[in-house]
Amino acid sequence: MSEEQKVVLCCANFYERKYYLNPAFEKLPQSIKEELKIMCVLFTEDVGGILVLEYKEDGTLCFRVETEEMDILYDEIGSGLKIRQIQQEKRQLLEELELFYKVFFLKQKIE
Repeated sequence: MSEEQKVVLCCANFYERKYYLNPAFEKLPQSIKEELKIMCVLFTEDVGGILVLEYKEDGTLCFRVETEEMDILYDEIGSGLKIRQIQQEKRQLLEELELFYKVFFLKQKIE
């Protein structure tokens, strides 16, 4: 996996009103999948844009936000604040998703 390649967990797109969960993660418990969907869709409803949750090469889960070029409604400051809020409120979920990825995808031994 090159540094450019990241594995997308899920994303929500405000412009197209769509949510995507990578089929590779279909084995996640239904409650986790629903929580991810709610979290991502609410984020884009609040601040706009496209929210992508993706894993870096080392298994770290990252938030990436994209916007359409002329989107004057996108709230960049609100986006950063909302990401920090999610990272605090959903810390346990995000840590568990990283652990899941490291064990099942990267085949790391966890002690």
